[in-house]
Amino acid sequence: MANIDTLSVNAIRVLSADAIQKANSGHPGLPLGAAAMAYELWARHMKHNPADPSWENRDRFILSGGHGSMLLYSLFHLFGYGNLSLDELKSFRQFGSLTPGHPEYRHTVGVEATTGPLGAGMAMAVGMAMAEAHLASVFNKEGYPVVDHYTFALGGDGCMMEGISSEAFSLAGTLGLSKLIVLYDSNCISIEGSTDIAFRENVQKRMEAFGFQTLEVMDGNDLEEIGKAIEEAKADKTRPSFITVHTQIGYGSPKQGTASAHGEPLGEENIRIMKENLGWPSQEPFYVPEEVYDHYKALSENLAKDEEAWKALFAEYCEKYPEMKTAWEHYHNRAIVKEALDNMENFWEIPEKADATRNLSGAVLNRVKDVLPNLIGGSADLAPSNKTNLKDAGDFSKENYLGRNLHFGIREIAMAAIGNGMTLHGGLIPYVATFFVFSDYVKPMARLSSLMGLPLTYVLTHDSIGVGEDGPTHEPIEQAAMFRAMPNFHLWRPADALETNAAWYSALTSERTPSGLALTRQNLPQLEHASKEGALKGGYILEDSDKETPDAIIIATGSEVQLAVEAKKLLKEDGIDVRVVSMPCMDVFEEQDSAYKAAVLPKNVTKRVGVEALSGFGWGNYLGLDSNFVGMKSFGASAPMATLFKHFGITTENVVKAVKDLF
Repeated sequence: MANIDTLSVNAIRVLSADAIQKANSGHPGLPLGAAAMAYELWARHMKHNPADPSWENRDRFILSGGHGSMLLYSLFHLFGYGNLSLDELKSFRQFGSLTPGHPEYRHTVGVEATTGPLGAGMAMAVGMAMAEAHLASVFNKEGYPVVDHYTFALGGDGCMMEGISSEAFSLAGTLGLSKLIVLYDSNCISIEGSTDIAFRENVQKRMEAFGFQTLEVMDGNDLEEIGKAIEEAKADKTRPSFITVHTQIGYGSPKQGTASAHGEPLGEENIRIMKENLGWPSQEPFYVPEEVYDHYKALSENLAKDEEAWKALFAEYCEKYPEMKTAWEHYHNRAIVKEALDNMENFWEIPEKADATRNLSGAVLNRVKDVLPNLIGGSADLAPSNKTNLKDAGDFSKENYLGRNLHFGIREIAMAAIGNGMTLHGGLIPYVATFFVFSDYVKPMARLSSLMGLPLTYVLTHDSIGVGEDGPTHEPIEQAAMFRAMPNFHLWRPADALETNAAWYSALTSERTPSGLALTRQNLPQLEHASKEGALKGGYILEDSDKETPDAIIIATGSEVQLAVEAKKLLKEDGIDVRVVSMPCMDVFEEQDSAYKAAVLPKNVTKRVGVEALSGFGWGNYLGLDSNFVGMKSFGASAPMATLFKHFGITTENVVKAVKDLF
């Protein structure tokens, strides 16, 4: 009879293979190959408590190769996470189950991050390690390491091929994130066959060049060697660690070592042979010996002792440092943000002179940084342009984890994923920044923000052809439509200081929705009738008609709202009385009740004009058939801003003409 460790590893394999076979869908290769390293880590080296999966000082584990989700679900079931039952494993990939095809944060207890796009989990792990490093520098006192945990990421060849992992690991090495440990499931197989067809570099040397300690385990089933490597990784206090574990994809099955083991069920006959090869005591699907369940239960009970010890330490810490106890509660309670902002005397401060909304955004950040000490963020090498630097808050670096200004380098996609990781970790209010046009590099990770319900803020400056001389490569056109099309994402394009304040207020107080702030480089005047309440509702009547029913409605956003206001005056002189609606956030406006939306945009006023120096895609929702749109129908050009607005017809005169043409 096999020893209990071997049985426990094989239980992960058997449950994974049986669940995938029952679903007739899934990826058995990774769970079969990586079962041993996952078991060794979870059983002996990772600090976690299945009875309290949200314990603040737990080690984090991200399965970056999310297609291997049955590995995670088998671990949850065996260790007793969230009482994930055998019936849930039998419902793998079925509608409404707790075992979806890829791990989903908030959906299944124990899942630390939604992973699917390969490499994303690696970058989010870097964010978690950065959060741990910063919080440790804030809270730890001599003899009281209340923030002291590791972040583990497990991924395969595909994760290492994706550029996002290189971006993130380059930064992790630069920052010396010694609490980050990456387990590389190296099986040399991808969907199309051997990785030799597209992937031949020496990964160990690459990671060494990034600044990682590199370790190697030649036999992915050797628990002792895996354990030694993990402990050696933990012993390095100056570098993150990368452990290459050589495995066989689909281990134990007749498909072992082949591409066909990656992404399709093994087949009933192959599972029968696999169970024989593993010496499994039964051919019954989903069978696990009681002694294995007993062993996992004992492991879980033992793991709970780590949290008990931490709680005792934390209680002592709170007694000795009551001010830190209060700070801890503030850092870990997002609901306090609204109270803090509402109690600020100057949050809604409005300057008199015209200014760029990027400058106004920077002013907001620096007003709130002292009342929100856990606000932390930065830019992809554009902080001076994005206006995202927190004054006198220090730079986060290997030498100073206490710094609150993050420098991501020119790594937009990794930056967004790292922001997700920091948000997932908890305790911090992160923001990230770049030019609006480069949100194309950001979007896949912003989509994960939305899927996970993470209130990460994206500062996206240089928001239109107003960029001017840099030309079409730097002038966003279709990006606003992209974000507005995404569920659970708030894209703001404020027109002045008050609307910029509203955008930040909404973003900072959001609990489940990420926000993007599209901000101008050019100065904009402060609107005389801008409304705080209206802006917070996403859209409002800025200038109304004198008539009970307006002759027409002009809807505008951002820098073009002023054009609409000026057009209204000229139209009034010609006997056309219009309503001007400012729409800083279509997404928030859509969340208002139907009565409010109808009051702002009454259905009986069908003559409407939209104005935005971007693509008109998506505006049909508000304009209808009897309408015109003043905006961009092509890419931009390189010229001074004023020349471009005139050339592309985004002028007061053209807004007036667009309204008149409806009559």
